[in-house]
Amino acid sequence: MINLNYGSHKIEIFNDYEYSFNSVDNVHQYSLLHLDPEVKNHSFVSKHGIQVFKNNELERSALVAASGGATGVHKNSVIIDGEKLLICCCNTIFCLNLPNLDLAWKTKADSATCFEIFEYRDSYIVHGELEITRINKSGELLWQKSGADIFTTPEGTDTFEITDKYILATDWENREYKFDFDGNLIE
Repeated sequence: MINLNYGSHKIEIFNDYEYSFNSVDNVHQYSLLHLDPEVKNHSFVSKHGIQVFKNNELERSALVAASGGATGVHKNSVIIDGEKLLICCCNTIFCLNLPNLDLAWKTKADSATCFEIFEYRDSYIVHGELEITRINKSGELLWQKSGADIFTTPEGTDTFEITDKYILATDWENREYKFDFDGNLIE
């Protein structure tokens, strides 16, 4: 679970893998459902719940769900940018307005899984399993680059870094890729 602050609001974000559509027995009920429309029969791989509280009272809630590679909620899978909450869910970045959690936009930012999202100037950089992607504040793809293998290592540590000069990504075979912020490979 991730806890964030937004003005006088508290936001809780968590995995809700047990959520079952059209069931009255769910632990959480949601004001809004933001779902990938391409997924048939509600067979979503990942489901993430978002709850907005004010004065310890639940004000609004939403579930985001998608397919592709499974994701979990962690410190780099969610960011708040002004009045927007961005969250990685499977292969999609969902952008929700705060505090009402209405969907602003959603973008498939990787062919498989979006691991992390970072704000960079007037855009976002997404560390995906198969691609490194830069999207603008409206969710439009600016560029997308892949490598010879997936962008993680067997150890799963220190595989992605954004520096002042470049983006560093390491693949499964420990090959390093340096991309400039226009998506060009350096070296």
